[in-house]
Amino acid sequence: MTYLLALDQGTSSSRSIVFDAGGRIVAMAQREFRQIYPQPGWVEHDPKEIWNSQLATAREVLAKAGIHARDLAALGITNQRETTLVWDRRTGEPIHNAIVWQDRRAEPTCAALREAGAEPLVRERTGLIIDAYFSGTKLKWILDAVRGARAAARRGELAFGTVDSWLLWQLTGGKLHATDVTNAARTMLLNVHTNQWDDELLELLDIPRELLPQVLPSSHVYAHSEADLLGAPVAIGGVAGDQQSALFGQACFRPGLAKNTYGTGCFMLMHTGSAFQISAHGLITTSAAQTGPHTEYALEGGVFIAGAVVQWLRDGLRAIKGSGEVQSLAESVPDAGGVVFVPAFTGLGAPYWQPQATGAIVGLTRGTTVAHIARAALESIAFQSAALLTAMSRDAVAAGAQPVSELRVDGGACVNDLLMQFQADLLGIAVVRPKVIETTALGAAYLAGLACGVYKGVDELSAQWQVERRFLPTMPRERAAELMGRWDRAVRQATAA
Repeated sequence: MTYLLALDQGTSSSRSIVFDAGGRIVAMAQREFRQIYPQPGWVEHDPKEIWNSQLATAREVLAKAGIHARDLAALGITNQRETTLVWDRRTGEPIHNAIVWQDRRAEPTCAALREAGAEPLVRERTGLIIDAYFSGTKLKWILDAVRGARAAARRGELAFGTVDSWLLWQLTGGKLHATDVTNAARTMLLNVHTNQWDDELLELLDIPRELLPQVLPSSHVYAHSEADLLGAPVAIGGVAGDQQSALFGQACFRPGLAKNTYGTGCFMLMHTGSAFQISAHGLITTSAAQTGPHTEYALEGGVFIAGAVVQWLRDGLRAIKGSGEVQSLAESVPDAGGVVFVPAFTGLGAPYWQPQATGAIVGLTRGTTVAHIARAALESIAFQSAALLTAMSRDAVAAGAQPVSELRVDGGACVNDLLMQFQADLLGIAVVRPKVIETTALGAAYLAGLACGVYKGVDELSAQWQVERRFLPTMPRERAAELMGRWDRAVRQATAA
């Protein structure tokens, strides 16, 4: 048997999964780590906890699978994107906690850039909008906040990286400072037409070039891991940010294919091939996983709070004891009873881009129960995703393509049948759940397998993708439109404050 190891470093946990060459899960290990909230709107991680939890799961999953590192053809890395780290090249010590993608502290910098008229330049070079979500302004904040950091960076003493770069550094004992195209594309510093760091953008944010990692394709033999970490050196053959990795794992290799990942956040990507397309409907353009010399792109919309709303029901409202209880609680009522939940805990992402928005629950009456709120919380995930797909289809039609005809789904919350059926009803198209829903990790394994010769090409991977269930819309389109109208009104209330 040929085995591939995927390191899946997420926002709330680190996981490792061993796949066989057929894309089937052999074993899985997972560990949660701390979420640090220094003040409202700020979210941090301890870089050492990220690494230690990831290494622990890698060792654990090999033991669970009953295999040795020598049995691995390669490993691939997929990671939470935009989360920003800076460390000392000599000691490997971080100079600050990792600033997480959800963190909003860089919004004043973003506001100043918008005011200065930098938005068209950023959009044309990077495909992104100016937002605190992306890494560049987080990096600027660290260099401004840590005494002497910018001077040390100019002397070449510091290294910047997103989480993939941090893991590559640790896996290779500090020998490799690199990233892949998909992660670099999320920094607001990369020219996605050339895949090179952009001098004008670096100057705009006062980022020394000496800090930056080398940019490589997503499917590429990066290096080998240090032998003592897993018991033998393992080829590192794939790296991709989690959403592009999921697009790859869902076999969305051609223009028009789209996937939605239901995790802490919710991220929808549609492959657009070699066409760099600027969205007219609030989406961003991003680099898709690169397997060769040619750059490929995707349109993307991100929902900041998706599965995290269920965590809030558990930890904040204490309405449920475990996340698995939410479906039964929501199903105990026939509908949400007119309640609409806008979970804008960290602002609203695409297609709204309202960083100042706050969460709102509207439509409450004396008859409202916690079950109605739970159902509205689940439905909020589908409403936000429906707004994304509407924007995506409009962009597709504007570019002369067909609107999205089916949505491939993955991530933890896609196992919720109630949510998936409601999603199909709102969209009016099929929602398709594959047999392997761990497609983020699977994408990383596939990228590594391609680089190391396990697979001949993407056609072989397409043939492995299998459907577990297809959810077809049953709701009349008039009713779906009425519900979306109610959602839009609630969003306006959440953004009016």
